[in-house]
Amino acid sequence: MKRLLVVLLAAFCSFNVIASPVNINTADAKTIGEALSGIGIKKAEAIVKYREEKGPFGAVEDLVKVAGIGEKSLEKIKNDVLLSDAVIADKKAK
Repeated sequence: MKRLLVVLLAAFCSFNVIASPVNINTADAKTIGEALSGIGIKKAEAIVKYREEKGPFGAVEDLVKVAGIGEKSLEKIKNDVLLSDAVIADKKAK
């Protein structure tokens, strides 16, 4: 039983089911896709492509301008989206 729990825990940890904050203005598609729940590699690539063509995102809500990301997706990820690394530095300083 103990062995089964260890195996299940390892399997659970190998999947990124828990979102982590990510700077959508600097991260690559792989990082974005792994960090945000519900955002796979295709949507992450679309985010990077949009950023490269239009410039950095000024607001999290601008993500709805990216093909494949609607209001529902935005609601799920908005708390884990960063626009700069300053927020990360502030959190580490506290």
